Amino acid sequence: MNKTLIIVPTFNEAENIQSLVHCVMGIDASYSLLVVDDNSPDGTKDLVGNLQKKYPQRLFLEVREKKTGLGAAYVHGFQWAIKHNYEFIVEMDADFSHNPYDIQKLLAPLQNDQADFSVGSRYKKGIQVVNWPLNRIILSISASFYVRLITCLPIRDTTAGFVAYRREVLASIDLHNIRFNGYAFQVEMKFKAWKKGFRFIEIPITFKDREHGTSKMNMSIVNEAIFGIVAMKIKSMRNKL
Repeated sequence: MNKTLIIVPTFNEAENIQSLVHCVMGIDASYSLLVVDDNSPDGTKDLVGNLQKKYPQRLFLEVREKKTGLGAAYVHGFQWAIKHNYEFIVEMDADFSHNPYDIQKLLAPLQNDQADFSVGSRYKKGIQVVNWPLNRIILSISASFYVRLITCLPIRDTTAGFVAYRREVLASIDLHNIRFNGYAFQVEMKFKAWKKGFRFIEIPITFKDREHGTSKMNMSIVNEAIFGIVAMKIKSMRNKL
């Protein structure tokens, strides 16, 4: 079985992707990296394609026809990882908001059989965020509090997008029925894994806002999180009954 796959979804990340690939590939020779690109018009996929010559059998590229959301891109990557027999699967952003060197910190509890999935948490030890405006910090903290209130999910950073999973966790979740795409997608994955009884751990990380490129945040993502979480909780209760 293959060991570790890092999944990075991209849309217009030409300014970041080459540096990220070189960084991840240099951390550990056993890591593989899958870029799931939503047919970026800025040439992201072409840059990755050129780098595949430098990292054969370690760097992979999946190009989807159109942009259908973060959640759909990750689901595509998760299914690819399961099909190719990876044991540990890590999801992370392409813009260096997640420090690639923290990958090892997330993997350690899984490798040592202390947890089934680990969350890179911005709020495990205070507020560890760099270069975010105050309103963005308040929105993020409020969102996590709201999720915990509605779902009882015992994770402080419920919307975190830097997560490592054991293969068994992803294989147990019906990925075809994942309904959300933005922050709510991150909540949905954690919620479903937790409800299935998988062990988790939060690893403190420092989140740094992107220096290059454009944020994909918009109000539709926020609205999905606000109203979708309630619907997800109600559905969970109905299934239990």
